[in-house]
Amino acid sequence: MIKNINNIKINYEQKGEGELVVLLHGWGSNIKLFANLIELLSTKYRVVAMDMPGFGDSEEPPSAWCVDDYVDFVIDFLKDMNAEKVTLLGHSFGGRVIIKLNSRKDLPFEINKVILVDSAGILPPKSNKKSFRTYYYKFGKAVLSTGIAQKIAPDALENFRKKMGSADYAAASPLMRQVLVKVVNEDLEPLLPNIKCPTLLIWGVNDAATPLSDGEKMEKLIPDAGLVKLENAGHYSFLDQQFTFNRVMSSFMKLD
Repeated sequence: MIKNINNIKINYEQKGEGELVVLLHGWGSNIKLFANLIELLSTKYRVVAMDMPGFGDSEEPPSAWCVDDYVDFVIDFLKDMNAEKVTLLGHSFGGRVIIKLNSRKDLPFEINKVILVDSAGILPPKSNKKSFRTYYYKFGKAVLSTGIAQKIAPDALENFRKKMGSADYAAASPLMRQVLVKVVNEDLEPLLPNIKCPTLLIWGVNDAATPLSDGEKMEKLIPDAGLVKLENAGHYSFLDQQFTFNRVMSSFMKLD
């Protein structure tokens, strides 16, 4: 289905009836990966999942958004859902949005439960190697951005960005790269105590993108949180260990 939110065409799916459950996907992902979750949760709840602006089949945002802009978008998207209570589930980047959403005042709905799956939001400690890499990237970008360099080797800057950037950065459009830079450099750790509702944390033990230590830190900082660790699972734990993940979800959401 397509919905127009603030002049941005948004692709979304809605299934089931009952209390609202909203699913927010990770960076570079889309609602297709939530197919199993939508089927599972829609047996008892009204489930809504949307391709956030810049992902899947939704249009890009009009400018380089930060996390707060995505929070505004989610609030606007849910305005006509007429929901008094909402359960929020976010994977990776979607978790960032949910963490910030819980710090907003005067929301038009009550957040009933939160589920964070391999969530982003905690800045990793900077090593000397990473600091040097950042300096090298900024220096190289400055050199290759000059008029002379652009004339001699017009593709050099783009190739350098792809080589130095992450896989997410290389795959993103120029606008979404600006979004990514804004998003990953914001530390949401101080906001975690603002999540007051029951919170389920589900983490892949082998997650290399948002390590298990992030989940353990979130469990300590969120007042009413419990962490479930899934063995033999990585950053997409809900896909890597789907059977076990579904059992955990069924228990937390009282589907049994």
